[in-house]
Amino acid sequence: MSPELKEGEHLDDLQNGFFIIQGEKSFRYGIDAVLLSGYAKVKPGERVLDLGTGTGILPILLAAKTPGKSFTGLEIQQKSADMAQRSVAMNHLEDRISIVQGDIREAVSIFGAASFDVAVSNPPYMIGHHGLTNPDPAVAIARHEILCSFRDIVEQTSRVLTDRGRFYLIHRPFRLAEILCILKEYRLEPKRMRLVYPFVDKEPNMVLVEACKNGNPRIQVEKPLIVYERPGVYTREIREIYGDGR
Repeated sequence: MSPELKEGEHLDDLQNGFFIIQGEKSFRYGIDAVLLSGYAKVKPGERVLDLGTGTGILPILLAAKTPGKSFTGLEIQQKSADMAQRSVAMNHLEDRISIVQGDIREAVSIFGAASFDVAVSNPPYMIGHHGLTNPDPAVAIARHEILCSFRDIVEQTSRVLTDRGRFYLIHRPFRLAEILCILKEYRLEPKRMRLVYPFVDKEPNMVLVEACKNGNPRIQVEKPLIVYERPGVYTREIREIYGDGR
């Protein structure tokens, strides 16, 4: 089915049978969303919430990769939520994915306490004084903690998850100490962590974390994930995560 694209939009082929509508100049999904979709574990019958879904990339990827029962994307920006809703309809995924426009800080009011088995988030990485703020408001909101903080996300995640529910996120290593402390503060016990390196001889630039609500204290630090064999060439593991043989 050929979707009706609005001005400034285009269609991306996800190479898994699905497509996504994105803005040509606004914030677009990157490898971090793909890595998170490969890291998150979703079991049959589980309900999944993506906090800050943007144009819906994570629910669509997770619906393609996992046997979860339902996937909900929460997004505050009306334009992004609209693109996500149309992408879901275009892919005929309405029976598994729903997109809700709303504020992450009000997630428990929107959905209710203990309403999800799994939560995922690819949150804004930067706080006020980190890096340059993009002049495009949509891009700035996606990259900087403008409309919500990491603490806001964790606090709401802890409340919407069931007991022993799991939270998967991707972030920047320079905030790792803060991330782990805030997770523990809200009873989301870090259970797995994996650092992502652009090249084998470079320092890590991303970190994947799994936390368990009311879990026991014990974390497994997994082997490094290397993105590139050489410039422009993904490692075998990254190609497997993409699942398209690139």
